[in-house]
Amino acid sequence: MSRYTNEDILAFVRDGGVRFVRLQFTDILGTLKNVAIPAAQLPRVLERGCMFDGSSIEGFVRIEESDMVLRPDLDTFLIYPWRSREGEQVARLICDVTTVDGKPFEGDPRYVLKRACAQAAELGLTLEVGPELEFFLFSVDDNGRPTVKSHDDGGYFDLGPVDRGEDCRRDICYMLEEMGFAVEGSHHEVAPAQHEIDFRHGEALQTADNVETFKLVVKSVAQQHGLHATFMPKPVYDVSGSGMHINLSLSRDGINIFADSSDALGLSREAYRFMAGLLEYIAPMTLLLNPLVNSYKRLAGGYEAPVHIAWSAGNRSPLIRIPATTRGGGQRIELRSPDPACNPYLAFAACLRAGLEGISNSMPVPAPVNENIFAMGHSRRKEESIASLPRSLEEAMRLFAASDFLREVLGEHVFAKYLAAKKEEWRAYSSRVSQWELEQYLGRY
Repeated sequence: MSRYTNEDILAFVRDGGVRFVRLQFTDILGTLKNVAIPAAQLPRVLERGCMFDGSSIEGFVRIEESDMVLRPDLDTFLIYPWRSREGEQVARLICDVTTVDGKPFEGDPRYVLKRACAQAAELGLTLEVGPELEFFLFSVDDNGRPTVKSHDDGGYFDLGPVDRGEDCRRDICYMLEEMGFAVEGSHHEVAPAQHEIDFRHGEALQTADNVETFKLVVKSVAQQHGLHATFMPKPVYDVSGSGMHINLSLSRDGINIFADSSDALGLSREAYRFMAGLLEYIAPMTLLLNPLVNSYKRLAGGYEAPVHIAWSAGNRSPLIRIPATTRGGGQRIELRSPDPACNPYLAFAACLRAGLEGISNSMPVPAPVNENIFAMGHSRRKEESIASLPRSLEEAMRLFAASDFLREVLGEHVFAKYLAAKKEEWRAYSSRVSQWELEQYLGRY
């Protein structure tokens, strides 16, 4: 049940001097969309929703069934701390997408996650998620177009002379706090111009909403600083890429059921089985967690990219890590392969359902791998039965397409539309002549 009523929202708008309200939603590829309405139209929208053309949105519906309706989630209301170009105050409401007869639209990624959370709720369980998003802050050219250039030469946790990137990251934190985020830390990452800002974990749906809001804030504040923020996984070939590590735990009646003080790692039986489910389904899930052609440049090896399907406590080379700092009631599982280009609604839904499969089927977790997997040779990894994630979008698509599990998690509509979009992306990429090919072959042949 919502914390707010329609009357509450209208009062917030009136008292806050809001002139426009953005009705936001997300397409299946994770792109944030919005319809802006004047505040005077808000009473009508709160009562009846806002109709829009779904055929124009990636992966939604065909042209002959295009009418869709946005239904605002009242609990997502907030007023942006910045003003529009006209100096007017702007608010937002995140919306669920329905058909004209009021039924949830099966192609709405938010609905996919809601459905997964409802299945967990039937077991008395709630998924808690804490994402760690990395991003780059680059300079723009004289025409305002993004480049991959930066004056930043910093490294991991560096504290150097304050530059535009450092100023920008600080202002992003201020802006997030004004919007109700509990910012837990921010720092420079390994690569030049790379940054990370962490905010407090929360229930899965709220956190997915927060991820989309976080990206908007980062890009908006960067633009104000004359910079371009990108969540592209691997924008520069010879430095580390950007990940979005996902910290996962389950609670029942507000108590973390992943905690067990009698275990050597402080993990419960449910935690181990949840982890087993993730490891079982991670290969076909990779298309959701690492959705771009570019994602696999990050997962190509090197720069500590987590490509090996294994787990450990403390060792950062496997796919899943059990952070040591969580022992004592805050136990969690850190999944390290996802990148920030993923659709958080679909990613969290897949992780939750995989973990629940592990629990319901009492899946056994394999032994941990406590040595550096990067230093192992191929034959040694084969002896230890350590498999790897898909190495290309094409390989990830094949595994995804064969997964009845993900077809059921996503629903037939999202499964088919998402796969079709990725096939088209791979076709377009495969037919494009790259700069590398020109440099290697044009003069030689």
